[in-house]
This record gives sequence, C-alpha cells and structure tokens, in this order.
Amino acid sequence: MTLPLSISPAVQSALDEGRPVVALESTIISHGLPRPDNLHAARRFESILTDAGVVPATIAVLDGVLKAGLTDDELVRVAG
Repeated sequence: MTLPLSISPAVQSALDEGRPVVALESTIISHGLPRPDNLHAARRFESILTDAGVVPATIAVLDGVLKAGLTDDELVRVAG
C-alpha cells in the first residue's frame, strides 16, 4: 500500500527553487517529549531552521496521508 503524499506549499516552493529544506521527524513531538514541552520544542526546531534560511518540513502521517511540512494546526494535533 502506498500512502498519498501532501507537500506543503512552502516546502514545494523551496524544492522547486532549489532552496534548502530539512525534514524533521515527528515522533519526538508525538511520543518523545512531554506535553507541552513537545509543542514548544517543535515550534523552536522549525524557528531555528527558518531563521537560518532553511525551510522546515516536519514529516507526519495524518489521516492516512504522508505530509511533508505541517501547518501549525497539524503540529498542534501531532503534539496532542
């Protein structure tokens, strides 16, 4: 079975333009850190990359769809 893939507009744009993208694995957010530290850490990880001129692409499977680059609502959902 192959999962459908959803790439966020920001990640897709960076890929199309040859700008750097870093994938961030979501397991540490969903299972590795206690709440609410997990959400704060996830936002901080993304912020560090953005500040460095890199597009963060947090990866997660939501509702059977593999996502590369989460919205803030999706990040909150994974952290919850």
